[in-house]
Amino acid sequence: MKMNMIKITSDSTCDLSDKILEEYNISLMPLHVLIDEQDFRDGIDITPMDIFKYVGDEGKSCTTAAVNTFEYEHFFSEHAENNKAVIHISLGSEFSSCYQNAKIASEGYDNVYVINSNNLSTGSGHIVYEAALLVNEGLSAEVICSKLEDLISKIDASFVINKMDYLRKGGRCTGVEALGATLLKIKPSIEVVDGKMVVGKKYRGNFDRCLENYVKDRLENNDNIDYSRIFITHSHCSPETVEKVKNVIRMYVDFDEIIETTAGCTISTHCGPNTLGILYKRKN
Repeated sequence: MKMNMIKITSDSTCDLSDKILEEYNISLMPLHVLIDEQDFRDGIDITPMDIFKYVGDEGKSCTTAAVNTFEYEHFFSEHAENNKAVIHISLGSEFSSCYQNAKIASEGYDNVYVINSNNLSTGSGHIVYEAALLVNEGLSAEVICSKLEDLISKIDASFVINKMDYLRKGGRCTGVEALGATLLKIKPSIEVVDGKMVVGKKYRGNFDRCLENYVKDRLENNDNIDYSRIFITHSHCSPETVEKVKNVIRMYVDFDEIIETTAGCTISTHCGPNTLGILYKRKN
């Protein structure tokens, strides 16, 4: 007999903290991380620090791979039988085949709903967190899904990358581009626009200073910000750097919550250490 509750699940790429996952009983489906053809499960068999060691210190190749349909079927079966409904928020469909695979797997269940977040990291995490809060309000699965679909286009997600080494190794930029960025001390911002990653403003100089300018550009004189919460998500930046970013955020916007999370293996694989983003909701 199914319990009278709605279970929220997501892909491991949502980058929410263990505290949030535990508090709201959110379960994650780990993506695959491939290092020299050896298969690891994100957050279970491997951590971002392992990736930095393998790639940065040992020069190994590292890529990520989607969850297949069979894995999603098994994952959903564990939760669908014990819950009134399962709402799964997936990594954006432009970044991976996870959404398509999860959607196919969900067809075998009448109580599993799959949402395409059109985002990554805590851009998706906002949707997951919101879903958990809506469950606590006692809303039906259909109403929750409708509200989540309305929220997706309001997520503002971006990151600043300190070095382009990992983008080069992953084939996402050329060696010449990476070398030029290094010589000119360029720190590119990466934005999620219409479900795709695009290069935004390019900052130049010291990483911390670039982050200050980046936060200012995103928040200053911006009247389209939902003040409920903002995520600071980073791939193992120093506590001092993160604290500076928090202080700069407070200069421009008084958010109800500033939530710090550490980027998981997907962001770390493609962007490397010392990548930091601020991710918030827009009003419209």
